[in-house]
Amino acid sequence: MADKVFPSSKPTAAPPAANGGIGGAAAATTAKANKSDLINPTARLPYRPQPHNRRRQYRPRRNYCCCCCFWIILIILALALLVAIAGSVLYVFYRPHPPSFTLASLRIHRLKLKTAADGSSSHLSTLFNLTLSSKNPNSHLSFSYDPFVVSCVTSNGDVLIGNGTLPAFVSDSKDESTFRGVAVASLMDLDAETVNDLRPELKKSNGVLLKVEMDTKVTAKMFGLKSKKVWIRVTCDGIKGTIPKGKSPAVANVAGTKCKVDLRIKIWKWTF
Repeated sequence: MADKVFPSSKPTAAPPAANGGIGGAAAATTAKANKSDLINPTARLPYRPQPHNRRRQYRPRRNYCCCCCFWIILIILALALLVAIAGSVLYVFYRPHPPSFTLASLRIHRLKLKTAADGSSSHLSTLFNLTLSSKNPNSHLSFSYDPFVVSCVTSNGDVLIGNGTLPAFVSDSKDESTFRGVAVASLMDLDAETVNDLRPELKKSNGVLLKVEMDTKVTAKMFGLKSKKVWIRVTCDGIKGTIPKGKSPAVANVAGTKCKVDLRIKIWKWTF
């Protein structure tokens, strides 16, 4: 009876490499990899984040910025609406009016234009005396004025023939202030172009047309609330003056003079 041969369960060892240790090292590495797979067959490769995952990390921050901007704009619009409503209520109940100015009189003491014999230079000498009044028609609003810069110019050519100042003052509600003896004078040399514009005005038989301009800053106050200073210009036009003869001053005709108040806005070097 023949004997049966059973195969061995142990793995057959790899034959040694003929060219040294290179084959043996490769065999050892393969054996270790097979062993690790047998010990932990569920092992996974290490996680490597993808570029699109980084973009997702910034989305909450962007949403937060958009939300903040939205609420800031909403609050600003709400405040603007409240200010508009408050202004409308004040206007309806109290009806604020701008201040009014009146030129009561203007006396011309001196108005001389001298030109050299050779025509090389011209000299202007003037002296005016004004009486001005200011009235506040409001019952709950007061005005605070800075010092005025007063200028006297010709109505047609806007040639400056005199300047002066008016002191600062406060105009309370329903108040009227009068300023007498406001001096406006000039003593200056004129160029040829200015002389050519001024000389025909002085030679008119019916007198020279003049205009008084006053520039200042004003602040309005109401119920403890105070506004910022704004520029205004008061223009009194329609003055008919004559050149004085002798030492007695000439009284200008101010019957048809009207004074208007304009708000002036200055942006850097420009004034509107």
